[in-house]
Amino acid sequence: MQETVSATERAIQLEDIYGAHNYHPLPVVLERGEGVFLWDVEGKRYFDFLSAYSAVNQGHCHPRIINAMIEQAQKLTLTSRAFYNNKLGEFEKYICELFGYDKVLMMNSGAEANETAIKLARKWGYKVKGIPTDQAVIVAVQRNFHGRTTGIISASTDPDSRNNFGPFMPGYQIIPYDNLNAVEEALKNPNVCGFWVEPIQGEAGVYVPQEGYLKGVQELCTKYNVILMMHEIQTGFGRTGKLLASYHEGVQPDMVILGKALSGGTMPVSAVLTKDEIMMVIKPGEHGSTFGGNPLACAVAHAALEVLLDEKLPQNAERLGHIFRDRLKATKAKAPYIQHYRGKGLLNAIILDPEYKKVNAWDLCMKFAENGLLAKPTHGNIIRFAPPLVITEEQIHECADIIEKSILEYV
Repeated sequence: MQETVSATERAIQLEDIYGAHNYHPLPVVLERGEGVFLWDVEGKRYFDFLSAYSAVNQGHCHPRIINAMIEQAQKLTLTSRAFYNNKLGEFEKYICELFGYDKVLMMNSGAEANETAIKLARKWGYKVKGIPTDQAVIVAVQRNFHGRTTGIISASTDPDSRNNFGPFMPGYQIIPYDNLNAVEEALKNPNVCGFWVEPIQGEAGVYVPQEGYLKGVQELCTKYNVILMMHEIQTGFGRTGKLLASYHEGVQPDMVILGKALSGGTMPVSAVLTKDEIMMVIKPGEHGSTFGGNPLACAVAHAALEVLLDEKLPQNAERLGHIFRDRLKATKAKAPYIQHYRGKGLLNAIILDPEYKKVNAWDLCMKFAENGLLAKPTHGNIIRFAPPLVITEEQIHECADIIEKSILEYV
């Protein structure tokens, strides 16, 4: 008699047989999302506490974003940049005015946006700063995560990103994060064209720098004529309680790199915003993308940004973030194996004692899922919490209850 295979098992088996094994997902198979909720193929409902790595800040399938997508998809989706389209210029004006920049270059994935930023910084270094040919240096920091292209991982310090993928691209200097003395020493090199940094290191485990670090970095970049390349793909769009995390210290970077929630989680859309002096070093034929700036992406991104502003999602993240961390503090007091917690807005993490034998981060996330909440470990003993920013105070408390209940099961 043939054994019955569940819908969950069937989906996982298919991925295992036919897909690359480049991810290690929780064994949950999702088929529907709405707002802060996800449903699996068996019909179980979960709170989403990852938000597709902060790509779904506006909540799953936000009707305004989906309607904008449908409406534009019925008219025109792609022209390539061989021709103009009626959506790109309109959106470029909107996003530049919103964030206070002269120019934007639209791409698709976050990795593409970071690669764009690298090329812009280097070309500016040669054409404007006067760095000798092929001598430009970009300073990056330890534990950074900017993507997984070969150019990007050349600046990584993560063994999983680098092992057996060399040889690597030259032209990077890696320094400690959250260390202004190290920044100044590095920027004294006249061949440095850019300082490339995340305002909060999300993928590394939600490392929040000391107050004043970002402001100090901006001042040093100005002092040494270096482009401040701020990577806000995960921290942008209200996630940390401001439209950009840089704004917590009143910092306006020379260049900001955006992606993820720029489309509300519906399609790949990314962007690099900067001033004319930097952007205009790129000439026709030197950089581009067939899909970058397509009319569908522009219509969707416009709606996604309007939702963020109209629904005051940054303000919601700021207010509920304090409530959530208060709840984490109370839970930590009852569970000694929670070493500490950290975060800003609705980008938070708990750090488990790696020596604790009763449970590890993966097993704890499995327990969260059993109790109706989805989160994922990062770097072994860290669990990141990043719900959609449309979450309510009542729901935050309900989720904090699930997290506490799950954690206390292993005390």
